Amino acid sequence: MRKPHRVILFVMTASLLAGCAGMLPSAPEDRPVSDNSAVVALMDNARNDVAGGKPDAAVASLERALRIEPRNPRLWQELARLRLQQGQYQQAEGMATRSNSWAGDNKLLRAENWRLIGEARLKRGDHQGAQAAFDKAAAQGN
Repeated sequence: MRKPHRVILFVMTASLLAGCAGMLPSAPEDRPVSDNSAVVALMDNARNDVAGGKPDAAVASLERALRIEPRNPRLWQELARLRLQQGQYQQAEGMATRSNSWAGDNKLLRAENWRLIGEARLKRGDHQGAQAAFDKAAAQGN
C-alpha cells in the first residue's frame, strides 16, 4: 500500500475511534464521581451547562470541583473532554494526562484518557502521537 493511502486509512480509523469514544459515557457509572456531595453537585451543574450550551459555566463548575478534590481523575477527564470540544487541544491533552496520573489501576478511565489524548493530537496534526495514544488506549484492554 502506498504511503498516502496509509495516511488516509489512519485518519479514517482514528476519526472512527474518536467518534466511538464520544458515544461512551463520560465516566464509568458504577460509582459516583465523588463521595463529596458538593463535588457531585458541581459535576452535575457542569454537565447541565454543557447540555445547555454554556461551556464556560461548565468549566467554572469543574474548576471549583477541582479546588475541592484536586486529585480526582474523573474531574480532570471531564475538563479534558470539555477542552477538546472547545478546540483547546493542548490543554485537553494535559488534563487527560493529569487524569491518568491520578487514575491508579482504573483501566477504563485510563483508556478513555488515552483516547482523548489521541484525539487532541490528531486535531493538532500529530498523527504519529495520535496513533501511539490510541495504541495505549487499546493496550488497556478495551
